[in-house]
Amino acid sequence: MTTDTASATPPVAKRVPAERSHHGDTVVDEYAWLAAKDDPDTIAYLKAENAFTEATTEHLASLRTALFDETKRRTKETDLSVPTRKGGHWYYTRTVEGQQYGIQCRRAVRDGETEPPSTADGAPLDGEEVLLDGNALAEGHEFFALGTFDISPDGRWLAYSTDFAGDERFTLRVKDLSTGEVLADEVPDTFYGSAWSADGSTLFYLTVDGAWRPYRVWRHTIGTAAADDAVVYEESDERFWIGVELTRSEKFIVIEAHSKVTSEARVIPASNPTGEPAIIAPRRQGVEYTIEHHGHRFLILHNDGAEDFELAYTSADAPGDWATLIPHTPGTRLEGVDAFANHLVVSLRKDGLTGLRVLPVGSTDTYDIDFPEPIYSVGLESNPEYGTSTVRLHYASFVTPDSVYDYDLVTRTMVLRKQKPVLGGFDPAGYEQHRDWALADDGTRVPISLVCRAGTPKDGTAPAVIYGYGSYEASMDPWFSIPRLSLLDRGVIFAVAHIRGGGELGRRWYEEGKLLAKKNTFTDFVACARHLVKAGWTATDRLVARGGSAGGLLMGAVANLAPDAFAGVVAQVPFVDALNSILDPSLPLTVTEWEEWGNPLDDPEVYAYMKSYTPYENVSAVDYPAILAVTSLNDTRVLYHEPAKWIARLRATAPSGEYLLKTEMGAGHGGPSGRYDAWKEEAFVAAWILDRLGRA
Repeated sequence: MTTDTASATPPVAKRVPAERSHHGDTVVDEYAWLAAKDDPDTIAYLKAENAFTEATTEHLASLRTALFDETKRRTKETDLSVPTRKGGHWYYTRTVEGQQYGIQCRRAVRDGETEPPSTADGAPLDGEEVLLDGNALAEGHEFFALGTFDISPDGRWLAYSTDFAGDERFTLRVKDLSTGEVLADEVPDTFYGSAWSADGSTLFYLTVDGAWRPYRVWRHTIGTAAADDAVVYEESDERFWIGVELTRSEKFIVIEAHSKVTSEARVIPASNPTGEPAIIAPRRQGVEYTIEHHGHRFLILHNDGAEDFELAYTSADAPGDWATLIPHTPGTRLEGVDAFANHLVVSLRKDGLTGLRVLPVGSTDTYDIDFPEPIYSVGLESNPEYGTSTVRLHYASFVTPDSVYDYDLVTRTMVLRKQKPVLGGFDPAGYEQHRDWALADDGTRVPISLVCRAGTPKDGTAPAVIYGYGSYEASMDPWFSIPRLSLLDRGVIFAVAHIRGGGELGRRWYEEGKLLAKKNTFTDFVACARHLVKAGWTATDRLVARGGSAGGLLMGAVANLAPDAFAGVVAQVPFVDALNSILDPSLPLTVTEWEEWGNPLDDPEVYAYMKSYTPYENVSAVDYPAILAVTSLNDTRVLYHEPAKWIARLRATAPSGEYLLKTEMGAGHGGPSGRYDAWKEEAFVAAWILDRLGRA
C-alpha cells in the first residue's frame, strides 16, 4: 500500500489474490485481506483513507462547523422527556447542555397527582432520583451505549447493561434502587433484552453464540454469582434468534424464537420463575406469530393463511386452537397489538400510512384514531401500565416535530403533552410535504414522500437528496429531523423512495423485494430517481442518493445500475459485499439472513442471482458518481471491510471517480454514540452532500 497523507493523494490498497470457488465459479478477490482486523496493514489502510478523506474535504471545514452549530442552536439541549407512570413513580430522561448522554430518572407520584409533571426549562423535577447517568458511565470511554434498562415490577431493582466498544457485547449489572448500590452481580457478553420475575428475585437475560446470534436465555437469582446462572432455553436452529420479555400484565415471561419467516413462543409464569417454558404453538415453516397476554387469553397476531396478518386468541390456561378476533383484510397490514385491561390497541398500516385501531373489551365498537396530515407516522410510546385507560403515542411528519400525546381510550380525546422544541423561529408553514408516485419497470406504482421549503420551484433547478432502504419489511415512514432543516433551508428537496423490500404497502410489497425478486428494490429506486427528474423536482446533476446498512447495498447496486442518474452517492455502513458475507456461515448474522437473501452456499441459482447484483462483484470501468462511504471498525452487523474493499476496487477499476471512505475507529453500526458526536458526523455528511449539489 502506498499513501501520502500530507496531500490529497488517494491510498492504493495492496492486491493479494484470494480465490473463491462455488458452483463451478471461481472468483479472485484481491482485497479479501482487508477482513483481517488485527492486521497492521488493514488498520494502516483505514487510517490512510481517513487522512485522505479529511484532506479532500478540508475545504468544507467551515461549512461543517456551520451545520453543527445550526443543529445545536435549534436543539433544546437541556430538556426533559414526558414522564411515564409505572406504579408509584414517574420515569423520565433528562439531557443537559454540554453533556453527550441522557440521564435516567424517576420521581415518586404525589397524592392526587394524575398529570405528568414537567419543568419548562428542562431542569430536574423536585424530588428527583437519578437512576443512571450515562455521562458518568461513559467517562473515559470514546463510545458508550446502553443495552438493557429494566426496572423490576416492585420498583426496587434496575438491570442495566453497557457497551464501551460499539460491538454490541454488553456487560449486565444490577443496581439496588433502595440504597443506590450496584451489586456484585455482573455478567459479561450479554445481548439486548431482559425480563424480571414477578417478585423481582430473578432476572432473565440473553447471550449470543459465535455468530452473534442470541440463542440462550439464562436465569439469574439476585445476589448470586453469574457462574451459578442456569440456561432456561437454548435455540439450536441457526436460522432463529430469541428474545425475552415480561408481559405488560406482569403475569408471564415470554421467550420468542423467530427466523425471517417463522416464529415460536414459550411462556413461564412470572410468579414461578423456575418453571419450565410452555410452548404456545409449535413452529411451522412460514408461519409467524407473536403473543400478548390479556386476562384469560393470549392474543396472537399471525399470518397463517393471512398474508397481511390477522388477530386471534387462545386460552391462557391451555393454549390450543386460535379464534379470530380481527380477520385478515388484504391491504391492511396488522403490525402489532398492545393489551390493556379494558382495551386493545392494534398498530396497522394501510395505503402506505401507519395507524392505530382501538378495540374496547366487551364491545364491537371498534374505531381507528384519525390524524390530520396527508403523510405522517404514528405509533404507541412506552405504556407500562396494564390497568390504564389512557395510552401514550408518538406522532411526527416531515414538518411536524416529534410529538407525544396522551389519548383517552374512553372519551376518545387526545392531549398534546410535548412537542420536540425547535429553537430559532422554526415555522412548519415554511415547509411543505408531498406524496408522489413513480412507475417501476414492471408497471408497479412506487410511492415517494417529499419535503421542501414552501414555494420551491418545480422546474428542475432545485437540488435534491433521495433516500432509500428497501429490506426486511422495514418502512421508512416520514420522520422529523432538525439537522435536515439545514439542507431544506439551503433549497434542497428531501425525498424518500418507498421501494419494494420495505413494508410500506404490506407484506406483498416486502415479498416482491427479497430473495430472487431483490432486484426490484434497486430498479424501483432508479425509477423513483428518474421520476423526480421527469416531474421537475430536480435534475440528474443535482440529485444525491443516500442509504445505510441494507440501504447501503441499495446505494452500491444503483451506482452500478444507473451511474448516470446521480451526482453523488452516500453509503453508510453499507452491505456492499453481500455475496461474500452470505457465503460465510461463520460470520455474524449470515445463517439468519438466508431467508432474506437466499442461500448461495447451497443453491447455484441464488449464487448466480446475488453475484449479478452485489455491488462489490459488479464494479466496472464506468463513470461513477462521487461516492462517500462511512463505516465503523467495531460494527458487528455490516463488517467494516465491506466498504473498505468496495472503495479499493472502485478506485482501482474506475480511477477517474471521486471515492471517499471514512471509518469511525471506535464505534459500531450506529456510528458515534454521543449526541454531539452524532451531530458532527451528520454535519460531515451533509456538507459533502451540499458540496456535490453546488450549495456548499
